[in-house]
Amino acid sequence: MKPLNSISLARTRARCSPHLWRPAVVALAMSTVFGGLAQAQNRADPGALAQERANLRALAQERANPRKLSIETLSTKPHLVTGGNVLVRINVPRGTPLGQVKIEVNRSDISSRFVANGPAHTLTGLVGSLLEGDNQLEVSTGRGNGSTTERLKLTNYPITGPVLSGPHMTPYICQTEQFLLPDGTALGAPIDADCSVTTRFHYVYKATTGTTFIPLPTTTSVPPDAAQTTTSTGETVNFIVRVETGTINRGIYQILILHDPTRDAAITPFTPPRGWNKRVHAQQGSGCPGGWYRQGAALGGNVFDVGRLGLGFAMYANTLNHPSNSCNSLVAGESNVMTKERFIEGYGVPLSTISTGGSGGAYTSLQVADAFPGLFDGIAVSSTFPDALSIALSGLDGHLLTHYFTATNPAGFTEAQQVAVSGYHSLRAFTDAANQSQRTDPVPGRVDIPGYSPAVWNAVVPVELRYHPVTNRTGARPTVFDVARNVYGVDPATGFALRPFDNVGVQYGLEAVNSGAITVEQFLDLNTRIGGYDQDANYVPQRSVGDTGAIRRAHQGGLQLSGGGGLGTIPVMDYGGVNDASGYHYQWFHFAVRERMLQENGATENHVMWRGTGPSPIPVLDRWVAAWKADASNDPDWLKVLKHKPTDAVDGCYTAGADPQFIAEPQFLSREPNSRCNTIWPAYEFPRKVAGGPLAANTLQCRLQAPKPDDYKVVFSQQDWARLESDFPNGVCDWSKRGTSYRSVVEWPSFGPSRENLVYDITKR
Repeated sequence: MKPLNSISLARTRARCSPHLWRPAVVALAMSTVFGGLAQAQNRADPGALAQERANLRALAQERANPRKLSIETLSTKPHLVTGGNVLVRINVPRGTPLGQVKIEVNRSDISSRFVANGPAHTLTGLVGSLLEGDNQLEVSTGRGNGSTTERLKLTNYPITGPVLSGPHMTPYICQTEQFLLPDGTALGAPIDADCSVTTRFHYVYKATTGTTFIPLPTTTSVPPDAAQTTTSTGETVNFIVRVETGTINRGIYQILILHDPTRDAAITPFTPPRGWNKRVHAQQGSGCPGGWYRQGAALGGNVFDVGRLGLGFAMYANTLNHPSNSCNSLVAGESNVMTKERFIEGYGVPLSTISTGGSGGAYTSLQVADAFPGLFDGIAVSSTFPDALSIALSGLDGHLLTHYFTATNPAGFTEAQQVAVSGYHSLRAFTDAANQSQRTDPVPGRVDIPGYSPAVWNAVVPVELRYHPVTNRTGARPTVFDVARNVYGVDPATGFALRPFDNVGVQYGLEAVNSGAITVEQFLDLNTRIGGYDQDANYVPQRSVGDTGAIRRAHQGGLQLSGGGGLGTIPVMDYGGVNDASGYHYQWFHFAVRERMLQENGATENHVMWRGTGPSPIPVLDRWVAAWKADASNDPDWLKVLKHKPTDAVDGCYTAGADPQFIAEPQFLSREPNSRCNTIWPAYEFPRKVAGGPLAANTLQCRLQAPKPDDYKVVFSQQDWARLESDFPNGVCDWSKRGTSYRSVVEWPSFGPSRENLVYDITKR
């Protein structure tokens, strides 16, 4: 696909299904638009003036089109308020004096809490002391027949959650006593059963020597060795950072922001720190195995990022956004929503929010951005996976194959043939991928191929709480399915989470037999004896049938990345993490993300891929996001994103070696030397792709059709064909169609207790 600034047509987002773009031929003079905007985009960062420009534009628009009285929540959606507070803006008609506006919550006058913004003719205030449940905010102007009244229902939930992710996981181990604060002390014992603590504030500074932060000795004077920093908006301030630590949604969060307590005013949402550039970076962590039943004693990634904090970016993270603590993207999304709400209510409304993360943090960024449109304005991901489910499902396919090759038919295939059936680079890569099925296996001590380690637990979870098929069948189960049981649902007979894995109709090794890498006899024997799993991940002779409800809800809840939600309207930069030889960070996962976005949106110009190891694309992303967010036109967000795409936000790869050089060229999955990047970084496939499946790897349960002779490039004898039909009595996968039970992602999905956008409530089943 050509880069956007080389085409003269735009795509209009037309809803032909709830989350599908229909590429439409809309004759726009895009080349003219892109030329001027690209130059402005690459000259300077427009973020510092964005709010002032927005106010001026708002003033001009109001003069032309006087507004009606309206209420909007700024820190979260009105049905998702947490902790008893919400930041609210009242848009007042131009002809109405701001002093005549009366604001009440639950019939109590709170007008004095609101601050006037004269140029925009608005009132902004922090509405607090909300009751748990529904509250009514009422705004009125004037008196008698000339009065106008607007009302807004605010639904408030406890700061401990849950809001969207269903009943809290049990058991749950608090780890506040192991979480270290900036001064080296521990956060301390929790004050309740939800692992809560009293919020703490610390200050750190960067010295003129050294590369890390040091605790600030006092908030009344600046140390003589304190460095200064100049932010992206040109402010030169003392390099002092305030660190807020507390608990939200049973996770531990931290917020970091430049703030000099010796010079700056106290922080409120109306008086943000002078050094803050009005932008936020959310850090999403990494990992997955062992990420269950605990709070976490550390954040993922580095929120104490000297470079980003020095430029004025605020940073936040929550232990439940770190998949090594909590491998559940719905809980991560809920925790992001709640933590960002806390940030806005404490510090003010940011101009933009960017999410970053690698590996598990990559799929957290992707899944949360997609399922919760508007939460993030851009993401940068590395060592990319679409979701934790994709790793697990491909691992389950691979593990069936390794079992067949090592136990069922150990002498039937050469090593090269095994690799051909797997699609991977080598036997090592194949084995590494297959062993990732361990995150679906709750049985401790199972002996299998080398490197297989089932029932992965963090040591903090007591042994007596853990599942064992003989000694503790009601214990907590350490799998990606059971940790998200609120989405998948449970088997009433066992209490185990329902599973979406399905291999009915899958013709393992289809491409291998068609290429001549394996014989027809090998192909038939493999598919006759491949088998499946039971709920405890034991091998069984029959193929696995995924639960249709679990499959449907995996799509709706975003546990399987769609790509057709929020990802269609923000910049996405994918970089690094190229390793097809081992370690299961394979390139095909990166391309699967792009393919899903293409299927859902009809275009992927907002997705940029840099393969190889080189500089971070975050500075490019920051410029891109700042530019499109500063665009106050009435264009849809997706078009703003495309209009303001920087000239250096193009596909490419970095050469290998000590001095990597960037090669700008379109990226596509191949191991053929058909491009410079594919020559340097050949990319391999995976078992379902070799079985004829899509690169997107998003068909959880395929539709079936009778085998067709034209689908095979080899000749089957009459006896062989009869065996094929016998092995697949209900048909083989028809990969040209969407899978059964496919649904689009539900934007801002709920699994309880919120009833808005409710997908499924496990407590009612």
